[in-house]
Amino acid sequence: MEITDVRVRKIETEGKLRAYVSITFDNSFVVHDLRVIDGNKGMFVAMPSKRLPNGDHKDIAHPINTEIREKIQSAVLDVYHKEAEAAPQDKEVEAKEKEEVGEETEEPSEKKEEGIF
Repeated sequence: MEITDVRVRKIETEGKLRAYVSITFDNSFVVHDLRVIDGNKGMFVAMPSKRLPNGDHKDIAHPINTEIREKIQSAVLDVYHKEAEAAPQDKEVEAKEKEEVGEETEEPSEKKEEGIF
């Protein structure tokens, strides 16, 4: 079984949850709502679960051996960290684009004001 796609949706909260993840196997089976958690011993991947009436949580889907669990965790955290590294660069580009758009919108109004006087 090969992991063919990992999609990360980052969450910005004060809690330990950092992202929700969807992971695809063999281009044919997807599991949604894995969670990237910033735990006391570092980042880890929690499997999708539901809350039981007594307040406990039960996994909906989970690996049944250590090898696949480590493979999933490694793939998810690799993508999460790559996207986290790219995010500051993306924000810088967005900020520059906003500045450029702001400059472009200011120039025509300045020209109009010059033409009025």
